[in-house]
Amino acid sequence: MQKSNLLDKINSLPNESGVYRYYHNNTLLYVGKAKNLKKRVRSYFSFTPSLRANPKNSPRIIKLIEEANNLEYTQTSSELDALILENSLIKQMHPKYNILLRDDKTYPYICCDLKEDYPRFEITRKVKKDSLTKYYGPYASGAKDLLEALYLCYPLRQMKSCKKRCIFYDMSRCLAPCEFNVKLEYENILKQALQALKNPKQMLKTLNEKMFKYAENENYEEAAKIRDMINHIKNLNQEIEVDLAKDVSFDVFAVVSDNEFLSSTRLVINHGKVVSVINEKIINKEGDFLSQLLFANYKEGIIPNNIYIKEENENKELLSEYLSKLANHKVSIKIAKTNEVKKLIELAENNALINLKKQENNLLFKLKSFFNLTNMPYVIEVFDNSHFQGEAIVGAMINYNLSSNEFNKQNYRRYNLTSSNDYEQMQEMLIRRINSFSELASPDLWIIDGGKALLDLANELLAQNEINVDVIAISKEKLNHLAHRAKGAARDKLYFKDKVYELKTNDEVLQFIQKLRDEAHRFAITTHQNAKRKNDLKASKLEQLGISKANIIKLLKYYENYENIYKADFDEIAKVTNKNVASKISKNIK
Repeated sequence: MQKSNLLDKINSLPNESGVYRYYHNNTLLYVGKAKNLKKRVRSYFSFTPSLRANPKNSPRIIKLIEEANNLEYTQTSSELDALILENSLIKQMHPKYNILLRDDKTYPYICCDLKEDYPRFEITRKVKKDSLTKYYGPYASGAKDLLEALYLCYPLRQMKSCKKRCIFYDMSRCLAPCEFNVKLEYENILKQALQALKNPKQMLKTLNEKMFKYAENENYEEAAKIRDMINHIKNLNQEIEVDLAKDVSFDVFAVVSDNEFLSSTRLVINHGKVVSVINEKIINKEGDFLSQLLFANYKEGIIPNNIYIKEENENKELLSEYLSKLANHKVSIKIAKTNEVKKLIELAENNALINLKKQENNLLFKLKSFFNLTNMPYVIEVFDNSHFQGEAIVGAMINYNLSSNEFNKQNYRRYNLTSSNDYEQMQEMLIRRINSFSELASPDLWIIDGGKALLDLANELLAQNEINVDVIAISKEKLNHLAHRAKGAARDKLYFKDKVYELKTNDEVLQFIQKLRDEAHRFAITTHQNAKRKNDLKASKLEQLGISKANIIKLLKYYENYENIYKADFDEIAKVTNKNVASKISKNIK
C-alpha cells in the first residue's frame, strides 16, 4: 500500500474511541488504543510537505511509522473497552513493536478455610470470594517451603482426610483431631500459625533447633531439607523486616528501564508487612508497561483496595475502573504521597534496578541472536504428530519456559486428528492451536517437527491470522532413507525463514532444539499409544458382535471415530455396510 492510501485511511478515522493497528503489508507492527482514534493516529505523523513520521516521536516509533504502509482500526463503545481489546490483541498477535508481558502464569497463595472444624493450610492458585477463607501471598517463590515449615513448626491437622491417629500424632506433629476433641488447643495453635504466615522469620528459631537435632542424630538428609527450607524462607523476601506498624494491606509497583529492557517490582503488603516481591523483566518496546502489569498480576487472585505507583499514568483512571469491576469492590490506583509509601516505592525501584542488571539466561539470548528472532523466546511450543498405519492419529504440543528452564506440563495439549497425511495433520493441529490463543496466550516461538514445507505452512497460517510468532522447523537426519535419532550424534537440519542450518552435533542451540523435539515426540507417542488402546478396546466391542474388520474399517472411514458410529442411525449404517451390521450395532451398542 502506498503512503497516499495510508493518508486516506488516516483522514477517514472517526473521532471515537477504539484500537488502531499498523501494518507493513501483512505483518502486524503495532496495536494501540485511543480515546479519539483520529487525534491519536494523526499525532504519529507530520503532514507537510508530505506524509512522514512526526520527529517528536521516540526513535522506535519513528522507525515503526517509516515501516507502516497500512492501517486498520476497530471502533469501541468506550475507552475502557479499547484498553481491554488492545491488551487482548497484543497477547494473541505479538505485534512487532509492542511491549509484550507474558501473563500465562499465576502465582500461588497459601490459604486457610476457617469454616472447617480444624482448619489446615494449602497452596492454591484460585481465589474464592469467601470471607472465611484467609489468603496469604501471592508468592513468586518459596510457597511450598513456607507451607512445609508451618506443618513442621506447628502440630496442625497434617492430612486432609484422616479417620484415625497416625504417625504424625506419634511424632507430636498432630493433635489427632480425627479421634480427640482438641478444639480449644487447636484454635490457639492455629492463631500462632496464622501469625507466623504474616512474619515467617519467627519460625526460623524452631526450624534451626529441628535441623541441629536431626544432625546430632546423624539424620543428615532431613537436616539438609530443613537447612534448604530455612534458606528459602530467608530469601522469600529480603525486605521482610519492613513493618509499617499498621494493619494495612496494599500493593506497590515500580518500573525502571534502559535501552534494552523494562523491569518492574511488585511489593505485596499484607497486615503492614511486605510478604512478597514479584519481579518482571521484558524487552523494552513501545506501549504502557504498567497497564500490562496490572492486567497480568490481577487476572486471578486478590486485588487490594489500593495500588500505589510513583507517577501519573494516562490510563490510571481506566485501570482503576477495570480492576474495580473485576474485584467487585472499589480499587484505587494512587500516586505515593506519604513518606512510608514513598519509601516502599524506593525499595521497589531498587529491587527493579537489581533485576534489570541481572545476568540473563545465555541460551535465551543465544537463540534470539543466532536466528535473529523477532521475539525473545521466553515461551516455546513444539508440535509433533503420531499414528500407526493411519490408526489413532494424534497431534501433540508441548510447552517450555526458557526463562525458568522448565517444561510447563499444564500447558501441554493433545489433538485427535482426522487428516490422512503429515502435512494436513500439522495444518489441522496448528489451526486449532491458533483458534485457542484467546484461552492460552500465544507463545514467542513455535518449533515444528518437519522440514521446509511444514515451516512454510506454519508461517502462512500465522500470517493469515496476523500473528507474529517466530517458527523454526527441525528435520531428522536421514541415513539409508530412514530417519535417524541419536542423542548428541544426530545431524538434524534446522529451518528458519529461507535459511537452512546444519550445525555441529555438539552445538548448544541444536541440542536444545533436539531436546524439545524429543520431548514432543515422546508426548506424541504416549498420546498415540493411549488413543490406540482405547480404539482397540472399542474395535473389540464391534468384533465381539461378529462385525468383520473390513466393515469396521468402512465405518471408521465414513464416521471418522467410534463415537459417531455409536450415534449413527440404523438406515445410515445399513447404507455404509449392510442391514445385518446395522441391526447388531443398534441392538447392542445403543
